[in-house]
Amino acid sequence: MKVLLYFEKANALKQSGIGRALRHQKKALESIGIEVTLDPKDSYDIAHINTLFNKSYKLLKKCNKKNIPVVVHGHSTVEDFRESFRCWKLVKGSFYRCLFKMYRNAKYIITPTPYSKNLIENYKGVNAKVFALSNGIDLDEYAHNEESIKKFREYFNLKDSDKVVIGVGLFFHRKGIEDFFSVASKMPDVKFIWFGNLAKILTQPRILKAIKHRPENVIMPGYIDGDIIKGAFQNADCLLFPSFEETEGIVVLEALASKIPVVVRDIGVYNPWLVDNVNCLKANDVDGFIEKINYCFNNDTKSIVEKGYEVAKERSIDKIGVELKSIYEKVIEETKKVD
Repeated sequence: MKVLLYFEKANALKQSGIGRALRHQKKALESIGIEVTLDPKDSYDIAHINTLFNKSYKLLKKCNKKNIPVVVHGHSTVEDFRESFRCWKLVKGSFYRCLFKMYRNAKYIITPTPYSKNLIENYKGVNAKVFALSNGIDLDEYAHNEESIKKFREYFNLKDSDKVVIGVGLFFHRKGIEDFFSVASKMPDVKFIWFGNLAKILTQPRILKAIKHRPENVIMPGYIDGDIIKGAFQNADCLLFPSFEETEGIVVLEALASKIPVVVRDIGVYNPWLVDNVNCLKANDVDGFIEKINYCFNNDTKSIVEKGYEVAKERSIDKIGVELKSIYEKVIEETKKVD
């Protein structure tokens, strides 16, 4: 089997969750010996389209017309587009048209969670068969590494006594960055580090204002890849991810794989795989986040962390590869029947 993984405008997306999904898909398939191509002009047995733009739609229509097996990846939903970048309301009509055009013409869709599966299945005019399959996580990539931890601590000049909370994400209101700042303002003795970036022209004015007036104990180093961010995941006291809407949240999987406590907003996407006080900590507002962070500081979270790691193991790259292959085989078989 040879699979086309198609990502239109891949370079523009490489710092996003969708960009990481490409790397994960490629690794997952290669881990079980499946040949992968990124070139739509190449030969392939099945196309896996990950984007919603015009070239992606043309490829979908071409595959459907020629009865070539194809799956569309449901990374995006109407719900997680809201409250993202500047002027999102002005372009939402165009974005929604692209999204629905892809999903309504798809026969098979893969999306990361049961939550996003339910959303997509209930969109008007979408009749595709929808599979819920995690984006996956490379456990080896986030395994304990003293050198990465050392580089992280040296980069931020951290003392042994420093308490550190990290957040990761683009500068979207949806990601909960304003609540991150509010929590930090009420915990001045704690260092808060937000990893992420977004061009100023795309960032909402309210977020630019919040960043400008952020508390002194919030460090914003921008987008950082490699050892430093991995060291942060492995060495911080916890991840605070107060996002209002996700289709999965690769950041959460990265933290679970890194074996640190994860504090998230109590939203539907985490049901049923994340359970409060079992494998993560959940809250609904600033005071709740503060309570959960203090719990991480003052209590033994080993059981929560270990059970969180079990969640990551269930979504390991090799297991996702096996499940992807199974889905592809079903799609190929059903496409042959139609032919």
